[in-house]
Formats: sequence, structure tokens, C-alpha cells
Amino acid sequence: MSTRGVIYVHSSPAAVCPHVEWSIGRVLGVTGVKFGWAPQPVEKGAMRASRAWVAEPGAAAEIASALMQWPMLRFEITEQPSEGRDGERIMYLPERGVYRAAMSADGSVMVAEDRIRALMATTTSAEALRSGLHQLLGLEWEQELAPYRESGHQQEQSWLAHVS
Repeated sequence: MSTRGVIYVHSSPAAVCPHVEWSIGRVLGVTGVKFGWAPQPVEKGAMRASRAWVAEPGAAAEIASALMQWPMLRFEITEQPSEGRDGERIMYLPERGVYRAAMSADGSVMVAEDRIRALMATTTSAEALRSGLHQLLGLEWEQELAPYRESGHQQEQSWLAHVS
């Protein structure tokens, strides 16, 4: 059984790019991974790239763990739903850390009922509830990544496949 997803490295120092490629290749069991890096216009001196991938379910979390070795990166990884598993979306920002959520087939973030109930039980105002929902939905990560995403709309994409 396999699933697919996309790795978006929104910003990386140029010197770290080969290490990013090597780490992702190691996780997926693919040698000679090349991303086709391009300058990131939002951040002077930074590079950006994206690649689609195919691997066993759970690979997004493994890739994210590998990339978090470089805390200066900005990245996000998506994993499509597969049999018996929700999809997943992971975003990482140096200033905020990691955001991880289940993702529906249409790409929407899904928030578990128990997390919403806990938020409702602990908030005492509409503003606190709104702020808590923003946190559950990853709004701060979304807003910070938006300019980085918009700068990469023309980027070419190729596929990486897990080697069994």
C-alpha cells in the first residue's frame, strides 16, 4: 500500500539544500535526489523547491522529522489519505515550530472532536474561543507561509518514489 504527497521547502539557505535532498532521499530510500532549487524572492539569499513523492503511509511525518534537523527551514508536507488512514499536513516555521493536522481528501484540515470540546470547556470568552480555533486550524502558520507559497506558483514538479 502506498500514498502520495508533496514536499514544499519554502526557504532554505543555499548551503543546506544538498543536505535537505540527502535527508529526504534517505527517508524515501531514493539516491541522487535533486530538487531543482530556485531563489526565494521573499527571503534574500534563500532557496525554495517542491517535489511530489510516493511512499508508504506515514512518510510525511518521517520526512518532517528529518527536515527539522535544520531549524532555519520553512517547509510543509502533505500526505494524501490512504486506506484506513487520514491524510496529513505538516507545516514548520522557525519561529513557531511544527503544526500537524489530519487532512481530508479535498485538502481541508480536520480537527478532532475532542480537541474542539476541550477548547470549548476551557475558554471563557468569544475572543479566546476564536484564538483557540485559529490555533487548532494552524492559521498563524498559514498566514506566515502565504507569501512564500505565492512566490513559487510557477515551480516545476517531478515525482520521488519510495524504493522497497
